[in-house]
Amino acid sequence: MRHLLLLLLGGAAVLLGGGNAGSSAHTLQYFKVAISEPGQGLPQFIIVAYLDDQLFMRYDSNTQKMLPQVPWVRKVEQEDSSYWEKQTRLSRNWERFFQVDLRSYHNHSKGVHIWQWTHGCWLSQDRSQGGHTHFGYDGSDFLSLDLQTLTWVGGNGAAHRAKRMWDANITWTQDRRHFVEVVCIAWLQKFLDYAKESLQRTEAPTVMVARKKGYYDGQETLICQLYGFYPKEIEVTWMKDEEDQRPDTFTGGVVPNLDGTYYTWLSIDVDPKERDRFRCHVEHDGLLEPLDLAWGDPASKVGLIVGVLLGIVAAVILVGAGVIFHISK
Repeated sequence: MRHLLLLLLGGAAVLLGGGNAGSSAHTLQYFKVAISEPGQGLPQFIIVAYLDDQLFMRYDSNTQKMLPQVPWVRKVEQEDSSYWEKQTRLSRNWERFFQVDLRSYHNHSKGVHIWQWTHGCWLSQDRSQGGHTHFGYDGSDFLSLDLQTLTWVGGNGAAHRAKRMWDANITWTQDRRHFVEVVCIAWLQKFLDYAKESLQRTEAPTVMVARKKGYYDGQETLICQLYGFYPKEIEVTWMKDEEDQRPDTFTGGVVPNLDGTYYTWLSIDVDPKERDRFRCHVEHDGLLEPLDLAWGDPASKVGLIVGVLLGIVAAVILVGAGVIFHISK
């Protein structure tokens, strides 16, 4: 169950932005998860809130408190000293909603069942904006609100019963739209102001080059990993001499770390005899100039420390696979 819960919470970052938000848009997202059965000391209900990809506040049924997760969000206390108490009361109300109202739509089979609710909004630099609210059950769509028609769509079975009740409950439905179109946008603008310095910072990537035996006879794989960079935008590719090898590379995409920075990797299969002709080329706002790193370049102790701290899980996996590292920053 612990692995499942971590996966669900990690999915909150992936969901950020919604279908219409471009890469230049800022997002505010609330992600709620309820589990039908307690186990292993895990909370049965959790709320996490993200500004862009950064977790900034969290509530769970064990602590029964909404708590700040980053320093900048404490600025809200200057305007409203009771903000955390209000958010705690609201979160407890949502916990009861999940325990009573949502549970009533399902005839549960044995085992663990999970409800999810993600809702939020986005705001682009051109001031265009949007929002969404989605409910899920056991990893499948339950119901989503069509903001144009003010009707609930999707799902079957239990979702049909909920749809009839929610469509008839105009106050509930209008409140959900009002939140994503008005309340959420107002808080997004306020949180962006609080986080201004954090969002404008730059942190250079720690770059790690690794190699391991390839999948094909006589081949090996070069892996370029980049840890702890901010902002998210980064240009990285494998170069052979001066030729871009982008079509032949594999990448895991750019994903957020828990500390608000980002991580990415890309690999390429090469002939070991040509290994020295390959460079991992990196361009990022945190770098004074582009970085070109090859297998065998001198390692940096600072890079090693930061890389291990930010990417220890990925590093352990690769070491277990027989990967050898060279690191630079």
